[in-house]
Amino acid sequence: MKERAYAKINLCLDVVRRREDGYHELKMIMVPVDFYDVLEMVPAQETTLSLNRNYLPVNDKNTVIKAIHVMQECFGVTAEYACTLTKHIPTQAGLAGGSADAAAAIRMIAAMEGLNASQEELIAAAKKVGADVPFCLLNRPALVEGIGEKITPFECHTDFSILLVKPRKGVSTAAAFGGLDFSTMEHPDAEEMRRALMENDYDGMIAALGNSLEEVSLRLVSEIREIKEDLLALGFDGALMSGSGSTVFGITRNQRLMQRAGTIMRNRGCFVRSVKILDSGTQKIY
Repeated sequence: MKERAYAKINLCLDVVRRREDGYHELKMIMVPVDFYDVLEMVPAQETTLSLNRNYLPVNDKNTVIKAIHVMQECFGVTAEYACTLTKHIPTQAGLAGGSADAAAAIRMIAAMEGLNASQEELIAAAKKVGADVPFCLLNRPALVEGIGEKITPFECHTDFSILLVKPRKGVSTAAAFGGLDFSTMEHPDAEEMRRALMENDYDGMIAALGNSLEEVSLRLVSEIREIKEDLLALGFDGALMSGSGSTVFGITRNQRLMQRAGTIMRNRGCFVRSVKILDSGTQKIY
């Protein structure tokens, strides 16, 4: 069985507060985009993982293996799987590649094993793997709160194109959160972003772009600032870092600009991908 593992971007990311347990309370607008890894799983005598990136782990630190173990623990699954993961989503990019891979594994196991599990039960299992996995399980534009487990999907009626641009350097999520200064950080309005997307208010959506983690990551990887400034100078209506970085995305409705900017950024040695928000009808949760 094969499954696409779709990347995401954060159109709005507010770090509300630091919790007593060390986690951070978040309020975000996340959208899946039509850019994906491919995971294939078949029943086997033992669980194995092969992939096309030799720098990634193939042990319990890999999110696919972790997801399999969580499904075994939560639902009594006894099957083992031979897994082949074809990676396209870069790591340390703020695109939730690892979380998307884990979510794809959960969907496939639920389907292959015929699990009679509710959406809430699968989300609870996904949360055990990682904070972004519940969102990646649903793959729909959503208001995401808490530490990623509170998900309120909505219909996005605002159409635009997105250019993903990632410098060679990545950003550690732990380093980004560890460098937060709550006395000076930006708190963008996720509710306003949701309203704009639902009401086809393109200008309102651009105005609501914001990321509490951006300033920290700009200090960690200077190329993030350069890419953001360059995208805006080229004519994109908005540009923002996704997640904890280091990917920056530009938003426009001008296809010529998408092509021209893509060529320029590739020539500078950046990873570049042109994407759109994923059609909510593309996938379902089993």
